Amino acid sequence: MPYRPQSLSPDRRALLRGSLAASAALALPAVGAAAAPALALSGRPRAGWGVQAGDVTASSGLVWVRSDRPARMIVETSATESFRHSRRWHGPLLGAGTDFTGTTPLRGLPAGEQVHYRVVLADPDDPRRTGEPVHGTFRTASAKRSDGVRFLWSGDIAGQGWGINPDIGGYRVYDEMRRLDPDFFLCSGDTVYADGVIRPTVTLPDGRVWRNITTEEKAKVAETLAEFRGNFRYNLLDENLRRFNAQVPSIVQWDDHEVRNNWYPGQILDDVRYTEKNVDVLAARSMRAFGEYFPVSTLPARGKDRDGRMYRVVRQGPLLDVFVLDMRTYRNANSPGRQPDDTTGILGAAQLAWLKRELSRSRAVWKVIAADMPLGIVVPDGAANFEAVAQGDPGAPLGRELQIAELLRHIKHARITGTLWLTADVHYTSAQHYDPSRAAFKDFAPFWEFVSGPLAAGGFPATGLDATFGPDQVFLKAPTRANVSPMEAPQHFGEVEIDGGRGELTVRLRAEGGAVLFSKTLQPGLVGQ
Repeated sequence: MPYRPQSLSPDRRALLRGSLAASAALALPAVGAAAAPALALSGRPRAGWGVQAGDVTASSGLVWVRSDRPARMIVETSATESFRHSRRWHGPLLGAGTDFTGTTPLRGLPAGEQVHYRVVLADPDDPRRTGEPVHGTFRTASAKRSDGVRFLWSGDIAGQGWGINPDIGGYRVYDEMRRLDPDFFLCSGDTVYADGVIRPTVTLPDGRVWRNITTEEKAKVAETLAEFRGNFRYNLLDENLRRFNAQVPSIVQWDDHEVRNNWYPGQILDDVRYTEKNVDVLAARSMRAFGEYFPVSTLPARGKDRDGRMYRVVRQGPLLDVFVLDMRTYRNANSPGRQPDDTTGILGAAQLAWLKRELSRSRAVWKVIAADMPLGIVVPDGAANFEAVAQGDPGAPLGRELQIAELLRHIKHARITGTLWLTADVHYTSAQHYDPSRAAFKDFAPFWEFVSGPLAAGGFPATGLDATFGPDQVFLKAPTRANVSPMEAPQHFGEVEIDGGRGELTVRLRAEGGAVLFSKTLQPGLVGQ
């Protein structure tokens, strides 16, 4: 997604200071009817940033919390809100090494059941001194095909300078999604804009004023670990998002803006906003903060050291497997994309081999490939280079297209059925059907790709399609000018519903406010459709 730099310096007197100090955070203004988290050092430990659950399967999940000081994390689970019969899980000691965040894995959960949980923070020196419990709930995936699955997806949050606006109720789209009560939410990347400044006010083209809640960490591009942590913490100031997190478990991936617009490994920045020019250093700090602020099963929190990976498969019972890609960490440099031989591509060789292997092993009716970038939409990076897979040449695969061609060929010849691509990134919503009869490369089975977003960012006009894989854009909803604010146009998210009886999968592209813009129902068991 093209980045639009902020040219004006923020008014620091208007900034509401964030939590740079590891042991404290200040109270911030109300968003909607209730105040954002107010954390204090006196008294008992507090969890003012809410709770989250992530990577929930039929028998497991991760619960996240942040404390305002050193504390022991304790999770209690129950089948009922009364917690009359509960199970206790002893979590980690939360300290400065993880910015006082932590996750507790829950295993051996009952399939297809509502799990109520509460997180209690205990003083590590006196376990009897505990804070007020913070409550959440989630549904485990069902082991029965007949129960069906329904989830939402979108991405792009706090982008282009459009942050939490208390005048319009903050991130109100999260409240709309919460009321739909999905089984889970797939966040398709750009979870924060670490390279995007949030100014106190922005004047719209019609003269209205957009007002942001902002913090010290959002007054400049993120470079230090503390600044990256502050970027991930920023969205949790919104009450709608905290309520959503407490009710809907998430599967989260990243893209470029968690670090810097259009970054790739090995890049040395030519950007006066940065004193740290090595993007690999910035990416390592961001991934550490990402793993601290999202419950991701493959990114365990380990203080200053991190290992693990972003790509993974999250199994949702017999109907659905979600293959979460990382199209950022292992890619080659952005280029004109005309290489006749490219083994690195956008996924890297190891991730591609993993994806082919896991798709072949999957026995789920539907295999959602959660991509953080689109396949056939041309996403430029400057005048000559390209950011995604497509590079505008409608002929045979070149550059990163070669890796996607290899994957699509494998899906066809292994007779893998029920693949579906979901993404965000481009800040509009669309539906593309790919068919070899229209394509320069023909050795693949037809498939669909659906795009949704932004969730809380600027809207942008549509870009072109690359005909290499034969896309037909059967639906498009995009602004006609760049960086349309959420006050001027509705935000977008998608809904996927799998019928447990017939196995049909229906995709709905939705707009904030309740409108269903486009709907498509797919049949199970077909190699291509």
